[in-house]
Order: sequence, then structure tokens, then C-alpha cells
Amino acid sequence: MVLKIGHRGAAGYEPENTLPSFKKALELNVDLVELDVQACKSGELMVIHDLKVDRTTNGTGYVCEKIFNELRILDAGKKQTIPSLQEALDMIDKKAKVNIEIKSEGIARPVFNVILEYVKQKGWSWDDFLVSSFNHYELQKFSQLAPQVKTGAIIAGIPIGYAQCASMLKSYSLHPSKEFINQALVDDAHNRGLKVYAYTLNEPEDIQKVKLLGVDGIFSNFPDRI
Repeated sequence: MVLKIGHRGAAGYEPENTLPSFKKALELNVDLVELDVQACKSGELMVIHDLKVDRTTNGTGYVCEKIFNELRILDAGKKQTIPSLQEALDMIDKKAKVNIEIKSEGIARPVFNVILEYVKQKGWSWDDFLVSSFNHYELQKFSQLAPQVKTGAIIAGIPIGYAQCASMLKSYSLHPSKEFINQALVDDAHNRGLKVYAYTLNEPEDIQKVKLLGVDGIFSNFPDRI
């Protein structure tokens, strides 16, 4: 079975990385909800993809240069606010597993602290979380803090050694982009005992193409198309 992974919630239907987007993903029965996390100037972990707020809100400037209250007054689409990681997790409420993508440096420990809180105090399990990043150094730091949490190495391109980078990180999964995924990469990952979750596929013909390669999961803005 190919896992349905809601990319930034269900970003094809609701503003990405907002509470309505996560709610829609749950309504579409995703297996995982993917969301992006970075820290703002006052330290809170905010769910937003870009390092700047310009594309997804009515504001301008870098997330890391704004405090929580400055971010909260921005419109993230349909008059929604940028949620904190905790607000996103409370919305998802164990109805699906959560893929937290680390977008900025230095937040491996804060992300771990939130996960620890939800496991110890709110009835979640370690297995409810998958932490991924393009920043393999940050991913390694997270793995050292929390070897019990699954991690996913995100790549854009085909590295020398195919999936070797994910093996070196002791990751659970490799997350290749649709532009570069091929049979050799998928086979190498599987031979190393890794899952392969491909991103981001929205067109039915693209989804079918990667299914034929034998991937284990697909990220989509339209998860009902998987």
C-alpha cells in the first residue's frame, strides 16, 4: 500500500500549513500530515515553509526576524493565522501521523522537546512522528537526541551513492523529488532497508508513474488523488 501524505496539509484545497489545511487532509484520510517548522525571533516553533513570509502571507520579511505576535497578525490565506507547531499537533490529534520537516538551523532540540511533551503528556507515541529535513546536519543532530523517532532524509537530485546518505544518517526513509526519482534510486533505497516517499506529486499521471517505481509513499497537495 502506498501511503497518502498530505503536503503542507491539503495545500491544493486550503492555504498551505494552516489549520484548515490540516483539517482537510484528515477529512481525506491521509496516513501522514506533512508540515514545515522553523523558529521565530521569540523562540516559538511556527508552521511555515519559506524563510520569508512574503509568498504565503500579506506580510514581508524573514520569519526568524519576527516575534510571535508579529507573525500572528499576518493573513496566511482566507484570514487564517500562521499556526504554532503545538496548535497543528492539537488539530491533528493523533488522527494521522505527522511528518515534521525542519526548515531552519538550530531547532533540532526544540522540535524534540515538543515531541517529548506530546509523547509524555498527551498520549502520542514516538511512532506517530517522522522528522525530515534537507539539512542533513540538523537531521543528524535530531537523531542523536531522539534515536527512537523515525527520520527522513530529503534530497533534490540523485546523490553519488544513491541512498547512501540516508543510510549514513540511519534514517527510516528517503524523500526524493519527482524530478529526479528513478528506478535505480528506489531500488538502492529498498536494498538498504529504507522506505521511499516521493514529493510533490499532484497530477494523476505523475502519481501513477512513481507508483510503478515501487515507492512507499507519495506527498501531494491533493492527497485524495493518490
